[in-house]
Amino acid sequence: MFIIKNNYYLYIENTKNIDLNSIKVKKKINIIYRNNKIQESVENLYRFRKQCKARGFKLYISNNMKLLKDCRADGLYLSSYNKKIHLNKNLNLIGSAHSFKEINEKIKQGCKTIFLSRLFKTSYKDGKGQLGVVKFNLLVAKYKVMIVPLGGIKYSNLNKLNLTNKSGLALLSEVKKKPAITSRLF
Repeated sequence: MFIIKNNYYLYIENTKNIDLNSIKVKKKINIIYRNNKIQESVENLYRFRKQCKARGFKLYISNNMKLLKDCRADGLYLSSYNKKIHLNKNLNLIGSAHSFKEINEKIKQGCKTIFLSRLFKTSYKDGKGQLGVVKFNLLVAKYKVMIVPLGGIKYSNLNKLNLTNKSGLALLSEVKKKPAITSRLF
């Protein structure tokens, strides 16, 4: 079964983590470059941005306004620990949250899309639990911004995503571990 959503968000840590040619869907893909360790060169990111633009994909840069401007990305991704206010109507802001409090912070920051983590159980050491589909749907009904499920989404539970009341999904570690997951999505 295919997962049909209006927006797919794929987190990458470097531009080599993803093969853009393997993605057949156009205009629904949003790539979030989130490298907290070693930054790639601006030239590589700019080249990657051009490849994304040629395929109709959007590129977001995580927590770095200078890099966003240098590579001319489509928007800024604000992680849950980023508490700076970025109210700029010309800037496309997206962010992540783990609680009601963080969702409200992201709304105040001006985020148009918020990733809510953890939908399913994860294997991370500090994994404190998961929402599940029912709690997720109840929680997102309270907000007018687009809230996208994130966390614990694996090849084995993709079908459960069709039960969420949202038109998007975000993948983080599964893209790195099993790149073949993109063939099931698209």
